[in-house]
Amino acid sequence: MCGIVGAVAERPITEILIEGLKRLEYRGYDSAGLAVLNREGKTTCIKRQGKVDLLAQAVDKHAPNGTTGIAHTRWATHGAPSERNAHPHQSGSRFSVVHNGIIENHQGLRESLIAEGYTFNSDTDTEVIVHLIHKLSTDYKDLRSTVFAATKQLVGAYGMVVSDSQSPNELVVARSGSPLVIGYGLGEHFVASDQLALLPVTRRFAVLEEGDVAQITRDAVSIIDALGEPVRRAIEESDITAEASGKAGYKHYMLKEIFEQPEAIRRTLQDRIIDGNVADDAFGNGSLELFKDIKHVQIVACGTSYNAGMVARYWIEQTVGISCSVEIASEFRYRESFVHKDSLLVTLSQSGETADTLAALRLAKSLGYSTSLTICNVETSSLVRESDLVYLMKAGPEIGVASTKAFTVQLAAMLLLSKALCEAKNINQEFCEEAGQALNALPAQMERAFSLEQPIKALAEQFADKQHALFLGRGDQYPVAMEGALKLKEISYIHAEAYAAGELKHGPLALIDADMPVVVVAPDNVLLDKLKSNIEEVRARGSVMYVFADSDDHFESAPGLDVVNMAHANHLIAPILFIIPLQFLSYYVALVKGTDVDQPRNLAKSVTVE
Repeated sequence: MCGIVGAVAERPITEILIEGLKRLEYRGYDSAGLAVLNREGKTTCIKRQGKVDLLAQAVDKHAPNGTTGIAHTRWATHGAPSERNAHPHQSGSRFSVVHNGIIENHQGLRESLIAEGYTFNSDTDTEVIVHLIHKLSTDYKDLRSTVFAATKQLVGAYGMVVSDSQSPNELVVARSGSPLVIGYGLGEHFVASDQLALLPVTRRFAVLEEGDVAQITRDAVSIIDALGEPVRRAIEESDITAEASGKAGYKHYMLKEIFEQPEAIRRTLQDRIIDGNVADDAFGNGSLELFKDIKHVQIVACGTSYNAGMVARYWIEQTVGISCSVEIASEFRYRESFVHKDSLLVTLSQSGETADTLAALRLAKSLGYSTSLTICNVETSSLVRESDLVYLMKAGPEIGVASTKAFTVQLAAMLLLSKALCEAKNINQEFCEEAGQALNALPAQMERAFSLEQPIKALAEQFADKQHALFLGRGDQYPVAMEGALKLKEISYIHAEAYAAGELKHGPLALIDADMPVVVVAPDNVLLDKLKSNIEEVRARGSVMYVFADSDDHFESAPGLDVVNMAHANHLIAPILFIIPLQFLSYYVALVKGTDVDQPRNLAKSVTVE
């Protein structure tokens, strides 16, 4: 969940490290630091609590000069955000390390290293790594051998980069459970936890596999696998532009990504619906043949992706006529579950590196699922490489911590999956035709929904003094209410909960008063009359309500009831459209509250630890 950048070059690399950290700051922003080595082996280490800009100011003041270096932006796990807990961590004046992940046996290692005379200057699990490397360095001939030996004593997850002042023209990189990529240049090489960090300096990347340890110099990259055997990892050219990770004139990444959703939907559907039918390879080669025999779908995901899976359950069971279960990955992996015969496991993840989801996939491979499918946004990710079938979302980089376009693209992909299952089984032709037409019309309808931005911006002012909010929906809009509540709490810090509207009388009505705004999503569907009754139950108890309604619902604003009308939408894509006003609402409430929209407190974008 943190950002790593490293470089070995002939030119000064401090600016490269800082720029890389800025591009990775969405992965962690509690503190930041760098260690730069000059050609004589002198190490300059600078760390600051807070965001990368504070580190950049310190770097400008101290002007470290060197051609080899490592840098890190942190999301705290062990030890509070502070300068002493910031990376890099050092052992003496010789070794420096940056690390993503969690070392589960750090306490035992710490105690044994203290017994041998090592002094710890932080509360982190990471510091045991650098002292362990220092201890082992006397037993091994070079840095890579030393790091390889150290990894055999580590339990947990790590993506790490190590520098040694006695070998100032190399870095050693190790990966287990936390992603790292190597960037290839001319007379220079780089390493990062995400290729976005390195796009200004290279477009050629290799992804390290589990257990890899690599030596990186200006002229060469040498990799050994978990067994210590030399290996080569494929070098591929990225098609992501450096500009794709910018704000393109928007005030925040989140707002930019809200407005990118129609184009993201167009990209994800391109060449995947041909002559009205799902393309044979839309979900991977041979997928439609495999889908013929599927009798159950198990969806595993976390956070926003879990909410997308909850919507998909309604589609799959209603249209395909097979059972579908949705489970939070951190729960799925730690309980004994029943595996239905002929089951398809579906993992949903924007990053493809979500630790619990990846662990759930690996567990499922031993449980007897027929096949696994991942719906993911990152082509080089672990989920993509380890799943049997792959649907690449093609949503483009998503930098804002609060996910927006990844959610709507996941929903489009899951509706397309429902259509693909029906086509493979040769059933429900009416739905297949309707879904194809609805998906093709979706981008234009999303663009029309953007007209709600200004009315919602004005409405958001009414949340300025609110501390709690309730979101309501029914049927496939209940998970949309869940996602709306999640967005609001993530970036405005308002305590928000979502309920199926029919559950109001079973407890939540006790919370209703004039200080509890209630947000309702109300599409024109078979549950509308039931929902209207639920709304009256709330109004009768003095709440202020905000209803996002289909224009065909015939809702009218009244005292205590603000209605925002949306253009009528096909019921299949209504969940995708109705999240847009909730995204705008959370964004503008956050602005009213004065919070950091793109980098909300305590959160990070890619959750690569348990």
